[in-house]
Amino acid sequence: MARVLVADDEEGIRSFLAEALELDGHEVEQAADGAEALSMLRERSFDVLLTDLKMPALDGMGLLAHVRAEQPETEVIVLTAHGTVANAVEAMRKGAYDFLEKPIGSPAELRLLIARAVERRRLRTVEEGAARASTELPPLTYGDPKMEPVVEALSKVARTDATVLLVGESGTGKEVAARAVHGWSKRAGGPFVAVNCAALSETLLESELFGHEKGAFTGAHARRRGRIELAEGGTFFLDEVGELKPALQAKLLRVLEERAFERVGGTRTLRADVRWVAATNRDLAAMIADGSFREDLYHRLAVFPVRLPALRERRRDILPLAKSLLRRVGADLGRGELTMTYDVAAKLEGARWSGNVRELRNVLERAAILADGAPIAAEHLWLDPTRPPAAASEAEPVTLEDVERRAIARTLEAVDGNRKEAAAQLGIGLRTLYDKLKRYGLS
Repeated sequence: MARVLVADDEEGIRSFLAEALELDGHEVEQAADGAEALSMLRERSFDVLLTDLKMPALDGMGLLAHVRAEQPETEVIVLTAHGTVANAVEAMRKGAYDFLEKPIGSPAELRLLIARAVERRRLRTVEEGAARASTELPPLTYGDPKMEPVVEALSKVARTDATVLLVGESGTGKEVAARAVHGWSKRAGGPFVAVNCAALSETLLESELFGHEKGAFTGAHARRRGRIELAEGGTFFLDEVGELKPALQAKLLRVLEERAFERVGGTRTLRADVRWVAATNRDLAAMIADGSFREDLYHRLAVFPVRLPALRERRRDILPLAKSLLRRVGADLGRGELTMTYDVAAKLEGARWSGNVRELRNVLERAAILADGAPIAAEHLWLDPTRPPAAASEAEPVTLEDVERRAIARTLEAVDGNRKEAAAQLGIGLRTLYDKLKRYGLS
């Protein structure tokens, strides 16, 4: 099923087209001219626009130009009278998918063309989603056992439309987890839209979420679609949800309960066809107790709560994560491939990382700047000297693998990377050393 808008000033043709498509299971709305069609397009999104070229107020070419500029994801099929095919070809040059010549041969011809347009739109959004996932999404874990239940839980809930609440310290990768849920879901071909509730004032956040009508407040010179509306068919990520003011909490609760909302200053009720993922580093239970967060909203958001462990709780992820971040830092700084010396490993693994992944990236970026093209060494790691070391109760238990990994790293550093000499000093075979280097991610 697709959402189709039919725009034609001839009521008989318009009704015939709408009825033929509705019988095929599509959701169809009608517009009597181009101006009305443009107004409806700005109210909500459509998969396909079927428009006549000759219409009063705003013709099909003008409508096509607006759609390409404002909603490029919408497929446009133009209707043209016999003998004016040249106009239809011109429309295709300007971005229309295809054209139908009047009088239309049969409803089957119309339905087939609509089906092809819908499939083209679907394939394009899937390809764009896959491209975004392959270029933007780092893995959630590099094999630390602490993350295994987290990844399993997220992969299972992703297959549903259940609302997910991600909790954890700042910088633990909650947006990465939200994008993973979106990428694994049936909505992966739709948009992923994120709003940070802490980044905007209450008034601006309300407009950002719900949109506004022209004249709704000072400076509202035109109608604007909100982020929830732009996320239709996809996933809406509400970051730092614990920062929402009470008035907005009440409005968000209504959207979650009724799957509907109105723009600021508007009266028309719009659908909220989105999958909700929220995140916070706040203690929402404590906020409920002191009255600063609504308990009913919490229960709506926490249908499927998932805690993301702090980086210090998943120490086996630190080195491979650091190498991945370093590749991105090198690209951002224009330095190409950046490397680390062996003594860096123990220092990275032993740090407290109260800022988690975000702090790790900052440390690596500073180190890369200080190294100035040379391999990053321990002296380049600018860890806060005023920060106390982690208490024994907070540190991860030291395993034999941790001891072995650090011993190998220190030995390699001592012999300037000579693997044969390192194997001899460690009392192991060279092949065994190579296996352990691969196992521990030491290059």
